Parts: sequence; C-alpha cells; structure tokens
Amino acid sequence: MLSRLEKEIVKALQEGLPLVSRPFSAMAEKLGITEEALLDKIRDMVDRGLIRRFGAAVRHQDLGYTANAMVVWKVPGSGVEEAGKIFSGFSEVSHCYLRKTSGEWEYNLFTMVHGRTEEECRAVARAMSEASGVGDYLVLFSTAELKKESMKYFV
Repeated sequence: MLSRLEKEIVKALQEGLPLVSRPFSAMAEKLGITEEALLDKIRDMVDRGLIRRFGAAVRHQDLGYTANAMVVWKVPGSGVEEAGKIFSGFSEVSHCYLRKTSGEWEYNLFTMVHGRTEEECRAVARAMSEASGVGDYLVLFSTAELKKESMKYFV
C-alpha cells in the first residue's frame, strides 16, 4: 500500500522532471518536503520495487528520425530468445516483443525500428535478418501517430 506522500511523488515523477538545474529540489518544494527527503523516499521506493526505472522520452522526429517501422518476424519457438537478443542489439530498435500468434497471423516477434528514411528502416530489417538467419518478416510503416503518452497513475 502506498502512502499519500508516495502517491504524490509518483504523480510528480510521471509528469517529468522540470528543466531546471536542480529538478528534484523544485519537485520537493512543490511537494512541501526537502530535496533530501524526496531523494530518500525515491531510493526507498526503488529498493521496495515500487519504482523500477526512470526513463527519458526524446522526440525522435526532432532528431531527424522520421521513419518508423514495425518489423514483424516469424521465428520458430526454439529460436525466439536468440533472435530477440540479436534484434535488441541493434541501436535502431527501440522495442522488441514476443507475442502469441493468432489464426493465420504467424508473426510472433515484433520490433520497432526507427530511421531517417523508409529505405533506412528496410536496410536495418535486412541486416537484422542476415544477423539472425530469420528470413520471414514484414516491414510495416507508421502512417500516423494517433496516440502516444505514458501511463498515468493516481490522476
């Protein structure tokens, strides 16, 4: 069970760190506690497994990465872990998921590939195929971003 303060800390953290020289100090001030108390509480929540990681979201479009492709792979069960490790090793891959197949859809490994152009994404997929030996894949390009936001707790 989370305390009221812990819930308030989660709410504050999920809004992102303020762009100031001491973001935790600014956050602590809004919470009515000291920076040291906030950091101690965050460490405690990490130690208890309530917070698993901190992440940063970069707008890849602003960095010139305007092509996104979901590359779906048909990988035999015995090769899934090895293929997943290989695919995850590519810097252009931001996500790699194993999913259950359904009906005629036999693709079970999904990777999100980011590039500057569609051809760059296709080239990465070819390199991934060569590195893994998995030749049965589809490259599916995003056509529109309909929703993109992080999960919010205690709103």
